[in-house]
Amino acid sequence: MESKKNHTESPSQSQLNKLIEQYKSGKYEKAEKLATSIAKQFPTHQLSWQILGMVFSKTGKKSEALDANQRVVHLVPNDAQAHYNLAVLLKELTRLDEAEASYKKAIILKSDFTEAHSNLGNILKELGRLEEAEASYKKAIILKPDNAEAHYNLAVVLKELTRLDEAEASYKKAIILKSDFTEAHSNLGNILKELGRLEEAEASYKKAIILKPDNAEAHYNLGVALKELGRLDEAEESYKKAIILKSNYPQAYNNLGIMYQELGKLDEAEASYKKSIILKPNFSQAHRHLASVKKFSKRDDHFLQMQELLNEGSYSEEQRCHFNFALAKASEDLGEIEDAFSYYKEGNTLRKKLLNYDITRDIKLFKQIKKCYPKIKENTLEIKDTPNKLTPIFIVGMFRSGTTLVEQVISSHSKVAGAGELTFAEILGDSIARGLSILDKNTLLNFRENYIKKLQAFSNGSLIVTDKNPQNFRYIGLLAAAFPDSKIVHVRRNSAAVCWGNYKQFFASKNVGYPYDLNDVVEYHTLYENLMEFWKIQLTDRIYNFDYELLTTNQKDETKNLIQYLGLDWQEECLSPQSNNRSVATASNKQIREKIYQGSSQQW
Repeated sequence: MESKKNHTESPSQSQLNKLIEQYKSGKYEKAEKLATSIAKQFPTHQLSWQILGMVFSKTGKKSEALDANQRVVHLVPNDAQAHYNLAVLLKELTRLDEAEASYKKAIILKSDFTEAHSNLGNILKELGRLEEAEASYKKAIILKPDNAEAHYNLAVVLKELTRLDEAEASYKKAIILKSDFTEAHSNLGNILKELGRLEEAEASYKKAIILKPDNAEAHYNLGVALKELGRLDEAEESYKKAIILKSNYPQAYNNLGIMYQELGKLDEAEASYKKSIILKPNFSQAHRHLASVKKFSKRDDHFLQMQELLNEGSYSEEQRCHFNFALAKASEDLGEIEDAFSYYKEGNTLRKKLLNYDITRDIKLFKQIKKCYPKIKENTLEIKDTPNKLTPIFIVGMFRSGTTLVEQVISSHSKVAGAGELTFAEILGDSIARGLSILDKNTLLNFRENYIKKLQAFSNGSLIVTDKNPQNFRYIGLLAAAFPDSKIVHVRRNSAAVCWGNYKQFFASKNVGYPYDLNDVVEYHTLYENLMEFWKIQLTDRIYNFDYELLTTNQKDETKNLIQYLGLDWQEECLSPQSNNRSVATASNKQIREKIYQGSSQQW
């Protein structure tokens, strides 16, 4: 009879006060002992079990904490906080489906439970249910508009949904609410970088670093932005600072290697890639980069390591994709052509699947461009309307057609700065070229001014700057209309060599999807040829057609003709593009360090 009485009675208030005081003051061993005693004496009293659960969580006894929290939920099934606490623990134990159910129970019991809505969003995000996560974060924000964490988490989801403008707005809202929100400043920088607003991204990263100087990720991200801005010394310094703060930072070593590779410092690049792989042996991207800078003469340890990793079969499709491209290049070096093609085929199949590419996208794009051009042509700017701040030279063609080499030739001239493969024309002009924006002279003037403003960062004091993004061939009509003072160089090469060069290349940009299927490559090349024929009819006198094959067989004459077309005085340095030590951020960064040679177009 005494035991039954104890089950229904409660502990004294002094016992409870002592238990609460012990927990709050961090005396967890004493709190556990007292709570266990009270729970044994009064097993239906929730507070002792609740504090036991919290103590066990603090002391790392997750299994015991789970038992205690489940007991609390059983004792008070209508207590929203009890379900919430259980959900938090289930999340820590990575039992996400159960955590989701507990958060939802808490919300049913208390619909205005802001933290439950927000944390439910975290669970749904981890489960990959991004739209549902978005809805949960938005509900939390409605309930508590000044919840900076909810705005931040919403931004993270919007970024993953590739809704970058909305993600930017949410990060900025989080920063307004919490000005010292380091992670929000850093992540905002990532968004701005993806949007091509590199100077703003730089400012965001620097703000994050001011708030937290030992933030290795912010230093790393700053390095990425500075590299894209062409400020390589500063980028190198930022990568090295990230490594000092976080010595086991394989991504920083990998990116440092990429920068060295672009500068032609292949020994330093190889060393950085190897360090990255030592720190993270299954870092597939670093393996691919290392394979790209070395010449395999035998199935060495690196080859066998990649082969073993790929054969393990426990990697994501993205990792397998990188390994396949790396092994393809290695096999090609070794003359094992059938193996090389097999690896290329597998790598390409995976890449196309990951990008979810469909050739009909580009078919539609090319149709839109042709249809819109007459309206663009009507609003062509005149040279007198365009103050001569900078003069761009657009070098266009298919990827792997020789645009990098041509830029090296041109930028060897003392009056020309080589900006590399810029994305500004696409970012700023795609909607105009496709007829998705209001089109008048002001539209073209704004496009021109915004482009020139971004180009300025790459000019190094020169008044003539090259932009060698091959894909700008799609926007020739817009570029000719907005830049009547510009020069447009179209680089042509053997079509079979171009198509094969595309197929065997891993392109970092997720906006390039056609190279990963031989049928798509061929169809895209046909689209390209048709569009170039269209531009030839429309803009006969604006496009200089430059033949890559002729350059390799008659270098001096072809180079002189090119320099003359550009309106530049002749300089002998243009015959030695291999001596041009500028950074080259394309797949050709190794080849262009060599003298111009014949025969590369027969490799296919």
